[in-house]
Amino acid sequence: EVQLVESGGGLVQAGGSLRLSCEVSGNSYHDYAVAWFRQAPGREREGVVCMGSTDGPTYYADFVLGRFTLSMDNSKNMVYLQMNNLTPEDTAVYYCVLDGFSRNGYDWDDADQYDHWGQGTQVTVSS
Repeated sequence: EVQLVESGGGLVQAGGSLRLSCEVSGNSYHDYAVAWFRQAPGREREGVVCMGSTDGPTYYADFVLGRFTLSMDNSKNMVYLQMNNLTPEDTAVYYCVLDGFSRNGYDWDDADQYDHWGQGTQVTVSS
């Protein structure tokens, strides 16, 4: 069974940086998509970034382009989200997600397509 455990959230001032980590275990999919979603209070979950397949392209939401970077360390089964130049609008619970099917540029940000979710980590950006 796939398990995803996020860490690295916290409180940061606007303009600051955080790096979220996601430890992945139990993943036996040959090809898979891994992504970060977030959910702010009173808002729906939204896709932040997705690596569409094990060797495929990475898709970023427009609102994080140039500020956030997804990376993976397969030797450690870790997924990272480096977040720079944070703003109060980035305040949300951030979720690491994985699915056993690859994703493309049209559906990567559809939360209902992902079967495996972590418990989330809170990111709060103060002004």
